[in-house]
Amino acid sequence: MQKLTFILFLVLFFGRAIAQDEIKTAFDKYGPYGAPVYTDLKVALKEEKAVYKLNLSYQPVDLKLWPKLTRLSNMQALQLQSVSVNQWPDDFSTLTNLVYLGSYNNEFTNFPKDFNKLGSLMYLELHNTKIDSIPQAIAYLQRLKTFKFSGTNDTLKLPKSLKYLKALNDLIIESAILDSFPKPLFSITPLKTLVIVNCGIQAMPENLGKLANLEILVLDYNKLSSIPRDIYKCKNLFVLSLRKNNITKIPDTICQLKNLTKLDLRDNPISKDEVEILKILLPGCQIAY
Repeated sequence: MQKLTFILFLVLFFGRAIAQDEIKTAFDKYGPYGAPVYTDLKVALKEEKAVYKLNLSYQPVDLKLWPKLTRLSNMQALQLQSVSVNQWPDDFSTLTNLVYLGSYNNEFTNFPKDFNKLGSLMYLELHNTKIDSIPQAIAYLQRLKTFKFSGTNDTLKLPKSLKYLKALNDLIIESAILDSFPKPLFSITPLKTLVIVNCGIQAMPENLGKLANLEILVLDYNKLSSIPRDIYKCKNLFVLSLRKNNITKIPDTICQLKNLTKLDLRDNPISKDEVEILKILLPGCQIAY
C-alpha cells in the first residue's frame, strides 16, 4: 500500500473531513504564515536569508548546488519529492530551525548526520527510502508531533528510545517489515493516531490500555488473528480499522468503547453471526465488513 491508498481509505470510510486535513496541512501549515514557497534551489540560494519554505518536487536537484542547501539557515519547512538525491548534505543538521521535513521517493540510506541536533522538528515524514532502521537519536526530537515512515524493502528496526517521544501525537508506519508489534510504542502515552499498515504484524500484546489517549487505530493489511481484550481501556477510540487480517472474532469488551463510531472489518474471515453480535454490542457504531 502506498500513502495515497491510506488517504483514499480515509476518504471512503471515515469521511472527507479527516482526509482533506491530511492532504492540506502537512507542508502548508508549517513555517511563517504567508511566507513564500520557493521551488528552485538555485533561486533560493540567491535569497538565502529570506527562505523559510522550500518545496523541491519532481525535478532533479543540481548535485553541485545540493551541498549548499544548508546556507538556507532560516528555513523552517523543507519538502523533497522525487529529486534524485540519496545522501544528505554533511552539515544538514545545522538547519536547526526546521520544523517540517518531508522526503518522498528519494533513496536515502540513512538519517542525516548528527540528527539529534534537529530538535525543532515537529513533523517528519520519510516515504519510499532505503532506510532500514530508525536511530536511537530520534529521542532528542522532543517537539516531534508527527512521524510517518513508509516503504522499505527490508526489516525495519525501531529503537527502544521511541518511548521518550513525549510530544508524539501521530505515528504512521506503512509497508515496512516489522518482526513484532513495537513494544516501545506503548510508552508514548500522548499518541492519538497509531497506524501500522502492511507490516506483517501477527499479534498484539495486552498493553493497549496504556494508550489511553488513542483516538484512531489502523492495523490494516497485517496477519492479526485477534486483538487484545484490554482494548476497552482506550476510552477515546473512535476509529478502529482491522481490514485484511485473519480475524474471526472481536472480544466482547469492545462494548465499553462508547466513543467508537467506525469499525472496519472488511476482508477478514469473520462470520455474519459475529458481525450481528457486534452490531448489538456497538449500537452507535458504523461497521464495515
